[in-house]
Amino acid sequence: MATLKITSVPDEKPVKLTVDLPAHVFRDMKAYADIMAASGAGGSRVDVAHLAVRMIQHFMSEDRAFQRERQRKPDC
Repeated sequence: MATLKITSVPDEKPVKLTVDLPAHVFRDMKAYADIMAASGAGGSRVDVAHLAVRMIQHFMSEDRAFQRERQRKPDC
């Protein structure tokens, strides 16, 4: 089975945000959630909206330029 970068989606109090995704991106996210469920990494079926949050968090944590600027401007 594939080793996914995102293995769990914690349940946290959300802030409402509406995002329009291209259909192909949504289909890919659903496929990712299905693979997570099949591998047992996410436990049960993961909601795509919750998965999107983890993907954004992962993206920002891996973006070195963002991390540098965040440290340089802590009020952002």
